[in-house]
Amino acid sequence: MSGTLHLAQALSNRGRRGRKRDFRDAERLLKRLVSQELTLSFVPDGEQRLWRTVTRTKHQLRRNKVRLHNQLEALLEEPHLKLSSLVSDLLGASARRMLQALAEGETDPAALAALADQRLRATSTQLRDAVGACPELNPVYRRLVKRALEELRLIEEQIGQLDQEIAGLLHQHQDAVQRLAEVPGLGVDSAQPIIAEVGAKAATLPSAKNLSSWVGACPGEEESAGVNSSPRSPKGNRNMRRLLNQAADAAVKRKGSIFEIVYRRLVPRLGHNKTIGAIAHHRICQLIWMILYKGVRYEERGPAVSEQSKRVRTVRMIRTLRKLGYRVELQADPT
Repeated sequence: MSGTLHLAQALSNRGRRGRKRDFRDAERLLKRLVSQELTLSFVPDGEQRLWRTVTRTKHQLRRNKVRLHNQLEALLEEPHLKLSSLVSDLLGASARRMLQALAEGETDPAALAALADQRLRATSTQLRDAVGACPELNPVYRRLVKRALEELRLIEEQIGQLDQEIAGLLHQHQDAVQRLAEVPGLGVDSAQPIIAEVGAKAATLPSAKNLSSWVGACPGEEESAGVNSSPRSPKGNRNMRRLLNQAADAAVKRKGSIFEIVYRRLVPRLGHNKTIGAIAHHRICQLIWMILYKGVRYEERGPAVSEQSKRVRTVRMIRTLRKLGYRVELQADPT
């Protein structure tokens, strides 16, 4: 076993109290490793560590985009520009055109309202009233809005570059990405970081229970005299736990899916947060392990199974994969 790196948990190598002895500690560590008494941690290889670096960097950029969105909304509220109360997305196409014109020096509320899309629910009168304070707007606010829009454009370009980078790194595991993306609530954007965290085949996790324990999605077990004093979940992998909770929260909103049925059955008794955690543990986490470890595909068991819904979801997923640079070939069904 020489030349192999093992990262053992310190709790499984506890020694006697007293002064530390390097030679005795090393001897005890070696004996426990040979007798398989040590609890070894999962150490990914260099390629998977690179996947994690890229996907986690993309997540940080998305957090920066959300932070910039909140700062921009607070900046507009200060000079009494109530644009965020009329548009659903302050960074959408209509609002961005209006903000760009505002940053370039536009002072006419009617001209700003005319830049909105016709499908916007807010009327032209409401938009003019929302940006009515733009004629007296201080030039400093215009420069700050322009700076925020430039920073937003840079973040979006970096996110697009990282999308292409991730697609290139996971090109050999395209089939695993597609199989994970078929699960309701996941999609391609969630399948890629899951593979980066767990691995393309989850080879180091021999069972779904091991994956749940490693992620920290299972209840804690601090039992003494037959009484569990704390059911709090362990820390685990916080990136995977975040992905699982987001996927469970999105999956229960899919009408007609098995996740919606489970959610409606459990939420009166457990509440929303505990129900999402239970679905993330008992459903999403086990599905991820079965798809990656056993190489199976997801089959919907809910009442929403129909040819039309399958066709719509397939077209949407193929479009997303091709946009990221994957090559998808369609084969006719012989039946």
